[in-house]
Amino acid sequence: MKPNAKPSNIDEYINAAPENAQQQLKEIRKILKEVAPNASEELKWGHPTFVENRILFSYAAFKNHLNFVPTAPAMQPFLKELANYKTNKDSIQFRYDEPLAIDLIKKIAEYRLSDLKENDAKWKY
Repeated sequence: MKPNAKPSNIDEYINAAPENAQQQLKEIRKILKEVAPNASEELKWGHPTFVENRILFSYAAFKNHLNFVPTAPAMQPFLKELANYKTNKDSIQFRYDEPLAIDLIKKIAEYRLSDLKENDAKWKY
């Protein structure tokens, strides 16, 4: 990839990320693929995003942390477990100098997926 070129796919995004971010990016991608194997992976807003009829979740590399964006409703049941992490309305920050919270990410992603399927089932005519 040329310097300053925007990545055109997820592999390019990960390879263009800072070296200290790449392992966690690969880990979160693997977790989310396992949770949502039928979802497509796309770059939206310049960030890796999993889509299956709608946006499921995304993640992004920053200087000192990985941002996981599962949406606020998917985070709600896990607020106690998220107390030690910096969160925003729809996202959670995981620092590169700490082990990635694999089990927590998996639980939140699974909840997001099941909640969407449950809501979709309610609205089918």
